[in-house]
Amino acid sequence: MLAAHSRAHVDCVSRVVKNAERLPQAPVPPLILDSWRRSMEVYRLDPASQQGPRILSQRLLNECRERAELFLRIAGDAVARLHEQVRGADYCVLLTDAQGQTIDYRVETNIRSDCRKAGLDLGACWSEGEEGTCGVAAVLTSKAPVTVHKRDHFRAAFIGLTCTAAPVFDPLGDLLGVIDVSALRSPDERRSQHLIRQLVERTAREIENAFFMHQAQGHWVMRAHGTPGYVESQPDYLLAWDAEGRLQALNSLARQRLVQRLGRLPAHIGELFDQAQLRQVCNASAQRLPGLGGLYGRVSAPRQRTPASPLHSAQDSRIAQHLRLATRVKDCNLAVLVEGETGAGKEVFARQVHHQSQRSAGPFITLNCAAIPESLIESELFGYVAGAFTGASSKGMQGLLQQAHGGTLFLDEIGDMPLNLQTRLLRVLAEGEVAPLGAARRERVDIQVIAATHRDLAARVAQGLFREDLYYRLANARFALPPLRAREDRLGLIQRLLAEEAVACGVDVVLSDAALQALLEYRWPGNLRQLRQVLRYACAVSEGGQVQCRDLPHEVRGEVLETGDGVVSCPARQALLDALIRHRWKPADAARALGISRATLYRRVHEHRIEMPRMKG
Repeated sequence: MLAAHSRAHVDCVSRVVKNAERLPQAPVPPLILDSWRRSMEVYRLDPASQQGPRILSQRLLNECRERAELFLRIAGDAVARLHEQVRGADYCVLLTDAQGQTIDYRVETNIRSDCRKAGLDLGACWSEGEEGTCGVAAVLTSKAPVTVHKRDHFRAAFIGLTCTAAPVFDPLGDLLGVIDVSALRSPDERRSQHLIRQLVERTAREIENAFFMHQAQGHWVMRAHGTPGYVESQPDYLLAWDAEGRLQALNSLARQRLVQRLGRLPAHIGELFDQAQLRQVCNASAQRLPGLGGLYGRVSAPRQRTPASPLHSAQDSRIAQHLRLATRVKDCNLAVLVEGETGAGKEVFARQVHHQSQRSAGPFITLNCAAIPESLIESELFGYVAGAFTGASSKGMQGLLQQAHGGTLFLDEIGDMPLNLQTRLLRVLAEGEVAPLGAARRERVDIQVIAATHRDLAARVAQGLFREDLYYRLANARFALPPLRAREDRLGLIQRLLAEEAVACGVDVVLSDAALQALLEYRWPGNLRQLRQVLRYACAVSEGGQVQCRDLPHEVRGEVLETGDGVVSCPARQALLDALIRHRWKPADAARALGISRATLYRRVHEHRIEMPRMKG
């Protein structure tokens, strides 16, 4: 049974939504009222529900964090600083991806349990379609900073919370995620959150600017602020352009200011400044910028771009061959199906195919069919038109199929797509037209599809869980990625990824022989994703500039030991030694028993420092 205060909230929400047109003044801001309407009339949510938010499984959470790897790394310091500022007042800090899924979370130990009960936890999903009106969802729909205070929430389960959130955009204006500060208890006055909102908005700008500077390597960059002393340390406005003067990136404040002044976004820096003069003041102290309302600015010349991470480059000969063939197939307008275990790098492979194809200048749009609830996949894929339903956005919403026009749509975990949506997707692929929800007519879309799955789609077809006709349309060409344990380039991947994680952790480390051997011999059920997490942990806990076996998680280090004479002992070495002894040190017989070639046996004998009788001396 609902408590009295919860019943009162449910009655208020229902009454306001039903009678909003007749009320002289709604008890909540227009943005909240619109969200209440959608929550009730579009998503059919129950305001009386006491259930907490959906929490991602560990597998899905790992996948979300892997996709947001760069965002997480760049945002980490700012998220930690924000938590330091608010933790004394018992606030927690959440960072979500662009779908509202919590991928980073900071909370004090003494309130962690209570926060978890309230749904404030890692992996919590805060989309409007699932949870109704809440801080993160309000930002996802409005793309602006929002405070959702106590009874602003749609569901009774959350009316004790206060949530202040702000969007974080990338240099192209696309949403990266949401930074949110929430508390279980706070004063009833909304004004009590004013300072918190300032901190949240400032943190969002810090993350945006840090992401901008990372992406702007190799370009000319202008920093600008209304006060000269803040130009270098805390610029409000950032612009980047290439050697030809084409604008390549803007932070969100620069976008807003230029649209206000020009009514549009300029395409060339020459529309704002004399490019020759900008080169003359390069690396000078902050100077007043003509034409931008009295701002002060400083221009810096291009720095050498940091080489793209070679972590997922195709050093394995099979992956390199797959990449060449998949690109050729895609350029012939055929769908590509990528198969492989979870964490094997299917999305990275798909991005490489896109960037090497003739559509590389077009968008690369992703949908994880397993990470989005069935009730939301349809609107995500097909979108809706303005006025499609009560409370719908006045601008409508463009679906992913439309967003991918002229480029590539990547459907991850396609094997988890519901059957009814498989039928609609098949029609789009066959006819090249999409019908958004509420639309009177279809719209042409020019897309190419790359799908990926860790499931056996042929088996799911036989089980009636996947349409056979869609399977054959998606599987024009199938490419199976080998798991990490079977890749030829394991050693190179480990070394390159270690270097990448060491830089991120601010350390300079190498692997001991025992640690390297443990990493090479481990089976890696989580593949590349697991390897990255293991090396990050090792970099964080290692001491003395070297990662030892003890710095690896227990399941990875297994029984690997380093003896006093420096010889590494592990299960693989012992199995090799047992086979040689059992077959009286005859290489051909031992190799046959182990299922390997004679050349491989000799290589492993050398790697494990096994001294064969005939090799003595």
